[in-house]
Amino acid sequence: MTTTTPTLATGTQATDQPTTRAARVRKRLNTRTATVVSIVIALVWTIPTFGLFISSIRPEDQIKTTGWWTFFSDPQFTLENYQEVLFGRSSSSGQLASYFINSLAITIPSVLFPLAFAALAAYALAWINFRGRDWVYIAIFAMQIVPLQMALVPLLSFFSNGVTLAGITLLPAWDLDGAQKFAQVWFAHTCFALPFAVFLLHNFISQLPRDLMEAARVDGATHPKIFRTIVLPLVAPALAAFGIFQFLWVWNDLLVALIFAGGGDETAPLTVRLAELAGTRGNEWQRLTAGAFVSIVVPLLVFLSLQRYFVRGLLAGSVKG
Repeated sequence: MTTTTPTLATGTQATDQPTTRAARVRKRLNTRTATVVSIVIALVWTIPTFGLFISSIRPEDQIKTTGWWTFFSDPQFTLENYQEVLFGRSSSSGQLASYFINSLAITIPSVLFPLAFAALAAYALAWINFRGRDWVYIAIFAMQIVPLQMALVPLLSFFSNGVTLAGITLLPAWDLDGAQKFAQVWFAHTCFALPFAVFLLHNFISQLPRDLMEAARVDGATHPKIFRTIVLPLVAPALAAFGIFQFLWVWNDLLVALIFAGGGDETAPLTVRLAELAGTRGNEWQRLTAGAFVSIVVPLLVFLSLQRYFVRGLLAGSVKG
């Protein structure tokens, strides 16, 4: 009896205190000061977007003569601005509806392809033993250092001229026209996204319980079955976190889409058309604000729908215990 009492007391004391780094961080973030700071940051971050929305629904004469905050003293609103930028027939109106479809056609595959390839590569680097595995992972991690702009010219040359070695054509030129140029943008965004995606998912997958993997192998599960039935459900937060990052990056991208898809109506995304409107119709504020808000609606919906996975995905692999 005399020997068990201190043991129980010690165990009780240990369980009353945060014993892991994650618990200590969670306790600090739940303080009143952290809550107030979070609210202030959220308000400061939201006010410009709210002002943009108010400006987009105000009449032209109001938006050009008064600030958006005067809307509350003299509320006047109209949907004509959105009608013009989305479905207007004149070349100066925006005609963003077709460009909106182009952005979706570019963004969705550019998110799904790197997600699929990176998940497979991360699982292989984490749980399949093969010679040179660590060096492959280091090489993939090092590719994040290469600036995107340095790869644009070689990649464009690859699409235009193919790959030739000693007069022998190893890969022919792509020679794509019209809507086929979407494939070039998908390929480029997938290449640029893979290093970070593999790094993020590898950190998460490598920390899955080893006992779980060994039990699955004892039951006769192959690597494809383990990946499909065990790994994918467990890494859903990390997949969602990277999916949000990649979606926002591709949706807001101008440089890659302009270079590899061109500026034609068939393949140009929203960002290309908005840049043209800002350059040629810079004084049409009512159209610019409506067009800008149209461009942020989809990323906003994607983030809000996946936000419950976002924080868990960001913390994937960062702490243990």
